[in-house]
Amino acid sequence: MKKYAVIVAGGSGLRMGTAIPKQFLPLRGKPVLWHSLHTFLEAWPELEIILVLPQDHLRTGEDIVATTTNPARIRITVGGETRFHSVKNGLTSINDPSIVFVHDAVRCLITTNLIHRCYDAALDKGNAIPAIQPIDTLRIETANGNHLLDRQQVRIIQTPQTFYSDLIKKAFEQPYDPSFTDEASVVEKLGIPIQLIEGEASNIKITRPLDILLAEKILEER
Repeated sequence: MKKYAVIVAGGSGLRMGTAIPKQFLPLRGKPVLWHSLHTFLEAWPELEIILVLPQDHLRTGEDIVATTTNPARIRITVGGETRFHSVKNGLTSINDPSIVFVHDAVRCLITTNLIHRCYDAALDKGNAIPAIQPIDTLRIETANGNHLLDRQQVRIIQTPQTFYSDLIKKAFEQPYDPSFTDEASVVEKLGIPIQLIEGEASNIKITRPLDILLAEKILEER
């Protein structure tokens, strides 16, 4: 099947404490975004990327795309008010029956192995959401205090969240709801069961300065 990756690069640098949005920060000589684009380009020679960027950073994104191994396979579109609207904008470029990956640009340590496993699982089940089990003890706060959660039953959700194109495009025809925190939550609203697959501990999201240090070390070891 045809393969598309909608890579969402709409974040700011607020939690990072930088003036530059985190997707453009340098990581081993390349912007964070470049590493995500590169891995998806390497996954299959026919995969096409739809890169969703903030309006104010289109030129920066274009310059990064130009340094990749195959800029012709990357289309740029403008993001929206929320992640939901940004992904919806990206999906409008997809008109062929296909498998669609939706990925956070700042999860720049993604591997082709995980991309391939998401593809195979989505082909089989209709969707595939990578997730890992937490290693910390977890507690949840309620109006009556807090209590322990069984971490064996909790999963930390990652991207790329992967779907048949007709399924995810239909899901994004729904009106926006604040409960839509990721693509799985949008699809689940249709009554579709969400299929989890094993993610990767190294598939971290660059959010804080510490994450850049971790990513540097992981890339060095690779």
